[in-house]
Amino acid sequence: MNWSKGCTSLQEGLGFDRLSPNGVRVLTDLTDLTVADIRDGFRAGDFSAREVAEAFNANVTAAKALNAFIVETPEKALEAADAADKAKAAGDSLGALAGVPIGMKDLFCTQGVQTTAASHMLEGFVPTYESTVSGKLWAAGAGMLGKLNLDQFAMGSSNETSYYGNVISPWRRAKTDGGRGDNAALAPGGSSGGSSSAIAARLCPAATGTDTGGSIRQPAAFTGISGIKPTYGRCSRWGIVAFASSLDQAGPMARTVRDNAILLEVMSGFDPKDSTSLDLPVPQWEANLSSDLKGKTVGIPKEYRPDGLNAEISALWDRGIEWLKDAGAQVVEVSLPHTKYALPTYYIIAPAEASSNLARYDGVRYGQRDLPDGAGLQDMYAATRAAGFGPEVKRRIMIGTYVLSAGFYDAYYTQAQKVRALIARDFELAFEKCDLLLTPTAPSSSFALGEKQADPLAMYLNDVFTVPASLAGLPAMAVPGGLDSAGLPIGLQIIGKALDEQTVLNASLAIEERAGFNAQPDKWW
Repeated sequence: MNWSKGCTSLQEGLGFDRLSPNGVRVLTDLTDLTVADIRDGFRAGDFSAREVAEAFNANVTAAKALNAFIVETPEKALEAADAADKAKAAGDSLGALAGVPIGMKDLFCTQGVQTTAASHMLEGFVPTYESTVSGKLWAAGAGMLGKLNLDQFAMGSSNETSYYGNVISPWRRAKTDGGRGDNAALAPGGSSGGSSSAIAARLCPAATGTDTGGSIRQPAAFTGISGIKPTYGRCSRWGIVAFASSLDQAGPMARTVRDNAILLEVMSGFDPKDSTSLDLPVPQWEANLSSDLKGKTVGIPKEYRPDGLNAEISALWDRGIEWLKDAGAQVVEVSLPHTKYALPTYYIIAPAEASSNLARYDGVRYGQRDLPDGAGLQDMYAATRAAGFGPEVKRRIMIGTYVLSAGFYDAYYTQAQKVRALIARDFELAFEKCDLLLTPTAPSSSFALGEKQADPLAMYLNDVFTVPASLAGLPAMAVPGGLDSAGLPIGLQIIGKALDEQTVLNASLAIEERAGFNAQPDKWW
């Protein structure tokens, strides 16, 4: 923990400014603590788990303007906290996340708590079962602050497609081209925008996310936090509402690299209920964290620096290269020649899989049912799906249905799968020359809500740097690198070899240490 110089305890390092009725000094800024700080401070007796839960519950209640949560569950956070306090008092063994409350993206089924995927289609659905990932987190002692808002069925890059309204970033532009700031509501990124906004605003110390084409990494970059998409198959998909099954992967989001390592260890592991789950032991990522990159080679993909790349993003990338050199790494240029086909490939494969996955929502088996008077079965299907799905979900279902249709299957879907194989092969060849890749996370900082809604293609371009790693199933992490001229966070992306999350985390730690990013948004909500 980064205590102030000369401090002898966590209390002294963070500062106390009030007394409890029994005269004990009480910490007032518990919500500024990281997951590691909370875990260690709770074990040391610096504060109780209940104090932590109450502090975050209060922040959640006071932040309605951000619209980060669909459902708030303060009682769940307190229940887990009381269990942790009781276990500690009794001298029982404590779970890895005992005393740590977190946010849960509303794509993870949570037993007894509404799960909607931010869609009207699933409004009111209360699962009778728990997703594997959320179950692992609760078993480790974590408490749930609530279900976080997202783009509907995880389809979006700005959190503007939710049935429950836009999530607002806690950040504001400090200055614009005219030299003045503005109060425009900014996108927190998507689809995990509720998670990124809540963490950046100190509503929770960490949260779950899912990443299909960049939905952990891009929102992390937009809000100045970290997030990792692990290797496809590391985290079970069982109990997560499906978007594109060959791409979807759960992962953690938090303020520090260490926190991500802590959560990822808990979330990962084999699950016989998921046929794509990897039957491999979970490494000790936190214990093996090291920012020493001696002996490592970093690849810089030349295709990721196109003409017209944002100058501030390009400058940050150059600084990132120097930071990794400073950490002991060598740098080489590599080529990923099929990168230019990644976005069109993704936007054929992902909608195709979405079209198939979302066929289950037909008014018969799941979710809403709209049965007009005198309607037949086909009418019910049409009415239910028209009312239950939002415009972006409908757009992607229609694209997916089109590319899977008899006359176009080979021309589009089969071709896209062939190109996906070539993209994966590009990474394999690049990794013969290097151990990891450094790229930007997103082509710009956050933009104003509504700015790109009229042009879906402009919105899809936000995923240009994140999609290739998703198509190849590789681990990739976003880490903040600084602020742009408008005072908004911008970030870097580390991509690693399959199953080598450790190198990804270590390189991200090296950047985190050298960037020294500690900016946080001014509170306006």
